Amino acid sequence: MPQIEAEKSLLRDLAKRLGEIAARHTAEGRRARWEHHNTLQGERPMFLVDQLPWNELDPACVRGHETIKDAYWAWVENWLRRELWKAENLKTDMVVDPYVKLPRPYFNTGRGIASKVTELKLDKSGDVASQHMEAVLCEPEDIDKIKDPVITPDPDTEARVTEEADSLFAGIIPWRFTGPVMHLGAWDNIAYWMGVENLYIELMDRPEMMHAVMERMVGTYMAEIEQYNRLKIYDTAENYCHCSQTYMPGETPDREGITYNGWAFGLAQPFTSVSPKVTQEFECAYMRRVFPFFKNIYYGCCDRLDDRMEMVSSLPNVRKISCSPWSHREAFAEKLPKSIIMSNKPNPAFLATDALDEATVRTDIRRTIDAASRYGKTLEMILKDVSTIRYDVPRLQRFCEIAMEEAGA
Repeated sequence: MPQIEAEKSLLRDLAKRLGEIAARHTAEGRRARWEHHNTLQGERPMFLVDQLPWNELDPACVRGHETIKDAYWAWVENWLRRELWKAENLKTDMVVDPYVKLPRPYFNTGRGIASKVTELKLDKSGDVASQHMEAVLCEPEDIDKIKDPVITPDPDTEARVTEEADSLFAGIIPWRFTGPVMHLGAWDNIAYWMGVENLYIELMDRPEMMHAVMERMVGTYMAEIEQYNRLKIYDTAENYCHCSQTYMPGETPDREGITYNGWAFGLAQPFTSVSPKVTQEFECAYMRRVFPFFKNIYYGCCDRLDDRMEMVSSLPNVRKISCSPWSHREAFAEKLPKSIIMSNKPNPAFLATDALDEATVRTDIRRTIDAASRYGKTLEMILKDVSTIRYDVPRLQRFCEIAMEEAGA
């Protein structure tokens, strides 16, 4: 619990600002606009910003510089500050929910293997780093190192946080516990355990071992799903999955906390550099067994998917597919089924140049909108993986203004 009145006052002030913005967003009909969009009835493309270089934006938003000493409430402070910064400084379709989100206390043992990563940073104050993964999953016998996660509630901490939250936010704003939303990107994990180059070599040289790895990964997912559903702590009220807002008409926060009522996200980013046939054999064949346990799936991230659209779009319960800068967006839009949303990622490299080239940004965004319009696809654009804005906040703000102008906002 925040120990001194100044810490309590700070959290209350941040929560009050959050409530004021949420009320304004409700009055502006932002949630309703996303509900129409997510049911393929939107009137225009939607635009969001995700994953920013906070060290270049506002020192108050950088983790490690929190005012509050208690680790749990320091996390909450950091989350509040970042939500407020994005809402107050960037023109987007972001929706602020009318409550404070508090992480539900529980324990997850993970999958048993600790990756060994060496990082190299150009900017020591930031989170972005080049990474070298040392192989810790090398031989078939190492597959036994991959364990089923064990999920354990923490009722004592949950009771304490409940009492503290009731005291902190009474009369200011409601609050709710958030829970897990599953990351089903098996190949991201495997890349950290094997190294990307080794991963590619083993797919060619020892495919039977890689099938065994994926079989074990599916087993871990099934174990995790079973525990979340038994404990009923899966987050079915979270309106944000991976990088997109997921509001749907008629959905209320009191839905039973099981995976069948919620979203999850899948991806196979290393497979940008493998053939579609490999994607089908080593990714889609396995995710077909996992995705049916969820109501909705957001699929993809930085992976190229236009050249393997038929197989990924036919995966169970996929509602949105990522069109990364590595995808050919016209081909993507042409092949994407109309029942699935085109979730485009504008190239963040535009923000890393010596000066923002507004004409290039506008042309690029217009090309994406034209491609989706030509083939009658529902489009959202999400600026993410922003490594740097060269310590120039106005260029980020201008990027957002251009995107919203081109979207017709």
